[in-house]
Amino acid sequence: MGVNWAAAVVAGIVAGILATGIQLFLWWIFLDAVPWMLYRDARLTAAIIMGREVLPPPATFDWTVMMVATLIHFVISVAYSLVLAGLIARLRMLPSLLAGAIYGLTLYGINMYGVTIIFPWFSEVRDWITVVTHIMFGISMAGVYKAFAKQEY
Repeated sequence: MGVNWAAAVVAGIVAGILATGIQLFLWWIFLDAVPWMLYRDARLTAAIIMGREVLPPPATFDWTVMMVATLIHFVISVAYSLVLAGLIARLRMLPSLLAGAIYGLTLYGINMYGVTIIFPWFSEVRDWITVVTHIMFGISMAGVYKAFAKQEY
């Protein structure tokens, strides 16, 4: 059985949405700071393309920042999903979910410690909520991929 690339794209998009929802929920429950954290993270992400000019506080809503950050978020989510699909294509569901969790944790390390070499402002989001979100991203990506890979396209 080969990689189902369409399922991998769907998995990346769905996992990107679910991970964002999980992160928003955790911010709401534990920090009571949903809009501000979302605006902050959107600026951190948008700065990859738009430059450091979008970083200074206050972290308020900006349509351009949100659109650029959303585009980056989903492009990266799909790219990560294409890699994971290649790793789990031949695995059953349970091992795939475990691989997804490990993959998500690995992505946390890469994103929060490797990517910060190029974009140092991401060091600001090194916290347990981001760890949990990355793990859930990997698990949901693996689960969605396995569920959709069985479908005929």
